[in-house]
Amino acid sequence: MPVSIKTPQEIEKMRIAGRLAGEVLDYIAPFVQAGITTEELDKLCHDYMVDMQGCVPAPLNYAPRGHVPYPKSICTSINHQVCHGVPGDKKLKNGDILNMDITTIKDGFHGDTSRMFYVGEASIQAKRLCESTHEAMWRGIRMIRPGAHLGDIGHSIQSFAEGLGYSVVREFCGHGIGHNFHEEPQVLHYGKPHTGLKLEAGMIFTVEPMINAGKRDIKQLGDGWTVVTKDHSLSAQWEHTVLVTADGFEVLTVSAGSPPPPPV
Repeated sequence: MPVSIKTPQEIEKMRIAGRLAGEVLDYIAPFVQAGITTEELDKLCHDYMVDMQGCVPAPLNYAPRGHVPYPKSICTSINHQVCHGVPGDKKLKNGDILNMDITTIKDGFHGDTSRMFYVGEASIQAKRLCESTHEAMWRGIRMIRPGAHLGDIGHSIQSFAEGLGYSVVREFCGHGIGHNFHEEPQVLHYGKPHTGLKLEAGMIFTVEPMINAGKRDIKQLGDGWTVVTKDHSLSAQWEHTVLVTADGFEVLTVSAGSPPPPPV
């Protein structure tokens, strides 16, 4: 499948969908406290998306080939869960770190973003991992411009994360997005400079590195979705949806509550 170049009209709809996805994370942030369950967070997000934003939660009943339908409206991945954690009745506790992954559909277009949250007071180790992963994402995003290559994004993320002693998950990657939840290209979070697809203005894709404090090896749990680190080490992820512009990039999922980019 070729990589689609979005029209100005499509880009404007993607801006709206992306902003709405970010605003779900802004809305839910005050509720992330010890004692709440991820199922309760899921319901709050679902109701906000449907009733307040007029959106469709893209993950709900999403069923790519080989998977059972995803049963919830958001993904909630705690501590050593890498991605696709299914909300349930487990209560958050002080010191947990939590990734919430939100994908909205508005007027037929998708906005996809995720953010890390601390439950109460996280450990220094956990905060360092989360902050470093945020910076790794932004280092990748800052490589985006027409004429750059996907390998430039992956190399920037990998060299920074591995330079800090962390590891980069290889089995999951960023992706093109638009009318469809997942489109071409695949955006790896590791790689070599000047390799891979050459970027063009109008491309839209996610940058969403998953960084482990320990080894990069992962496994999937019996629910068919939740992915964890094999060595039980902490994992963190951040995600933005990004447009390639004529002279650089535009992050489409920034909202009022988004943490600011790290200094250059």
